[in-house]
Amino acid sequence: RHTSHTPSDRLLQPLWDYVRFNHFALVSSPFFPVLLAFSGYFSFSIPFTLMDLLGEEVPFFHRYKIQKERRPTVQMMMRSFGRAMYNHVVFVIPAVLLNNYFMPMPPLPALAPTVLELLSGFLGAMLLFDTQYFIWHMVHHKNRQLYKWVHAIHHDYVAPFSWSTQHLSPIELMTVGFWSNLDPIMLQCHPLTTWFTTVVSIWMSVEDHIGYDLPWALNHLVPFGLYGGAPAHDIHHQKPNSNFAPFFSHWDRIFGTGTNIDRINL
Repeated sequence: RHTSHTPSDRLLQPLWDYVRFNHFALVSSPFFPVLLAFSGYFSFSIPFTLMDLLGEEVPFFHRYKIQKERRPTVQMMMRSFGRAMYNHVVFVIPAVLLNNYFMPMPPLPALAPTVLELLSGFLGAMLLFDTQYFIWHMVHHKNRQLYKWVHAIHHDYVAPFSWSTQHLSPIELMTVGFWSNLDPIMLQCHPLTTWFTTVVSIWMSVEDHIGYDLPWALNHLVPFGLYGGAPAHDIHHQKPNSNFAPFFSHWDRIFGTGTNIDRINL
């Protein structure tokens, strides 16, 4: 562990120094990425849980619900959260221990990333993951056996909700986790960039599954229809052979697998 500060005029250096010197034990733990991802999944799901439970009692939010006739129950939410907990305890934690035994985490760098490095690393990791998952996802929908044994469980619900984000088979969760950890390494991302990417990607994943087309959601903020968001993924759960990309829309456009709300309502 370093005990002296490295002078730097980088904008993110004060934040990085604070994290490194005040929370070293936490952020240097091999379990920190898992904690970051799971706590993000839990925290981001809470507000949408309240929206689902209140339903028509809060018309301001309910008017944006995509499938108004389908409302998740507490039992459905607990089932998805319980599956996520089970997968993490039985599969993720042992995988982290095994990985740390063979490939211990490298020491934290003294310098923070520049803002440009952070943003470019984030965008690169997201585009790479989007490509990987698009291919994986489409293959699993085209192959009956792969779909049945690996991916079908994620389609238990025709109308997704926030907790169903991690309603996954162990194989799918481990595959997604593998890419999420490998991609920043391949792109030589700074740890702060990796953590930023983790938090934002978890938010994007939860938002994909909320079942609401909120006017301030990312699919309305990203221009030119480049981001699918909750409407695109909601349609995927209704028409499983469409909208395979997890976040962006370019691959579905290229392969002709994109479907929007207007087309599904025809």
